[in-house]
Amino acid sequence: MASQIGDVKTAEVLDVSELSEGQMKTVEFGEGKILLSNIKGEIFATSAVCTHYGAPLEKGTLSHDGRVVCPWHGACFNVCTGDVEDAPGLDSLWKYSVVIRDGKIVVSASEKEVKSKVGRVVAKHKTKTLVRNKETVVIVGGGSGGIHTIESLRMNEYAGEIVLISEEPYAPIDRTKMSKGLVDDAEKLQWRSPQELRDDFGVTFKPATSVTKVNPTAKTVTTSSGELITYDNLVLSPGGKPRKIPIPGADLEGVQTMRFVSDTKSITSAVNENANVVVIGTSFIGMEVSAALLGKKPKSITLVGTDDVPFKAILGTEIGAAIMESMKKQGIQFYMKANVEKITAKPGTNHCGAVELKGQEPLPADLVIMGTGVSPATNFLKESGFTLEKDGGVAVDEFLRVKGMEHVYAIGDIAHYPQYPENFQRRVEHWNVAGNHGREVGHNITHPNDQVAYTKIPIFWSSIGKGLRYLGTGAGFDETYTVGNPSELKFVTYQAKNGKITAVASMQSDPIVAKASELMRLDIMPSLSEIKAGKNILEIDLIKT
Repeated sequence: MASQIGDVKTAEVLDVSELSEGQMKTVEFGEGKILLSNIKGEIFATSAVCTHYGAPLEKGTLSHDGRVVCPWHGACFNVCTGDVEDAPGLDSLWKYSVVIRDGKIVVSASEKEVKSKVGRVVAKHKTKTLVRNKETVVIVGGGSGGIHTIESLRMNEYAGEIVLISEEPYAPIDRTKMSKGLVDDAEKLQWRSPQELRDDFGVTFKPATSVTKVNPTAKTVTTSSGELITYDNLVLSPGGKPRKIPIPGADLEGVQTMRFVSDTKSITSAVNENANVVVIGTSFIGMEVSAALLGKKPKSITLVGTDDVPFKAILGTEIGAAIMESMKKQGIQFYMKANVEKITAKPGTNHCGAVELKGQEPLPADLVIMGTGVSPATNFLKESGFTLEKDGGVAVDEFLRVKGMEHVYAIGDIAHYPQYPENFQRRVEHWNVAGNHGREVGHNITHPNDQVAYTKIPIFWSSIGKGLRYLGTGAGFDETYTVGNPSELKFVTYQAKNGKITAVASMQSDPIVAKASELMRLDIMPSLSEIKAGKNILEIDLIKT
């Protein structure tokens, strides 16, 4: 039985008996779908898919406190409120009214919301109701950390001014789509447009602007335009600068890195059916770009790496070899354990023409892409009284505050932070980490007397192979155990140190990594010996925890 008033439809969707405690179930609702969740006997109704990339949340992991973790990329929401809790998603879930009537679950929901392809923007609505004050947060860097800091500040009802300073000429973008899909249009990549940042979030956005100096004593930043901006709290999130290996020919035309939209445009415009592409570096960026280039159908794609197989240090030889063999079958050539000596120009030009390896024939190269890492973009801090780590990063405490400085936070690629649970200092270059740092800082700025330590374990994802998921504390490992068949790119690998699991990697095995992330968060992850004895982590009850 159903009824409708305006856009709001009310309908019976399921018998209560069909949704047990701790269970999620997707049900039809008009022309769309909703997700029902049973948390300790109370029923909640929300959007059915992740607001990040549309993964079915029913396939994810639900915990006793209402957290649902996306099975694909680690985005997290609370089904009781619909609010986003963890990156990479920005939008919250739509939340719908639920009543129990005669043993039936009855839901009332806006059909527009149910059919919407975007989520609920909590920060936008809270911004509209705030009584503004004269405080100012200055955010340096328009990447994942910057945009999530903005969202978190407004979700936590920060009523002051927010100034976002970004070297890039466009609003914060989903940078992951560049290496994974070679998307080269900033408007298709941006999370929020400049107009939305201004009108919906009250942000003073300064694109194509760099910071030249920070004065922590006067609490000011100086920009490349000569402007002096005063802050009450400063968030340093400048990200990284791509590195080129220092070899002859590295500065020739046609030698690219992958970081900015202009880089992607240069790559896509250079690739055609006659192009020979050489990618130097078999880390995530190099491998992802190579796989994405297959869709452009160049004449050849060659990957050059220094190890005997890609990802050996993080995933081990067997899995690295399986991924490499899969890519070889798709037409990508590999030169491993290779030493790149120089890049030479085409005769009579300043454009790359070949990559020369020690002891090998030159590789023809109309385009060279260096996926050879990034360095913390912290040069502007050297003259500002900051103590930098050896790699150029900035040490912070468990609240992400720069050590020795008041009201200054450092997040994302530049931050050396205490990694939970062992609390050793670690710097992580990944989209989710920067985003979650930003979310935590937004809370800590707005709750100065109730700050929360950062305890999230990094979740990584990659488009390589059949979609890699990886969760790791960075503590290293002395033992590995794999379930499944790496040669078929369908496996789960557990890494452990002294018997304690420190990392989990998988392909075609969702939601193993999502479940492992919650088990580690709750400190109830089984030991490696238990896994070897047949313990299935998907069967562990998180509702009665």
